[in-house]
Amino acid sequence: MDHRDRERETPDDADGDVDAGTGVGVNTDDNADQNPNPNPNSNTSGRRDVVVPLRLYKTIVVFSTLIATVGILAGFILIDVATNRAQADLADVNIGLAILGVGLIAIGSITYAFSSRFRTAGMGNAKDDTDEHSDNG
Repeated sequence: MDHRDRERETPDDADGDVDAGTGVGVNTDDNADQNPNPNPNSNTSGRRDVVVPLRLYKTIVVFSTLIATVGILAGFILIDVATNRAQADLADVNIGLAILGVGLIAIGSITYAFSSRFRTAGMGNAKDDTDEHSDNG
């Protein structure tokens, strides 16, 4: 920090961790070690959004949706086969297929959840928008 920056400092922002104009926390060299998530693309709730180009975003959305859909459908089909359409006795259930089916459902769900972290530069956070508009009515 040079002498011009020190002259602009007020007592409220002397520690350098709050921007006086916006009230938003900023990452300075002094508090960089204290901030566990220096990513400027993340919000304060701990969710990490990854900003990617539009073409990459479209590819991620298409393939993650495809993987999630196929994984979940295949998982339910395997559970259906393992339990003989829920008609099998407990001793007749194919445990291996049932576990594989549950695993495919979990993989599909996780794929979809992680793909929702990606966004493009122009996209906002939908959660922030709903909080803003919920006061109106």
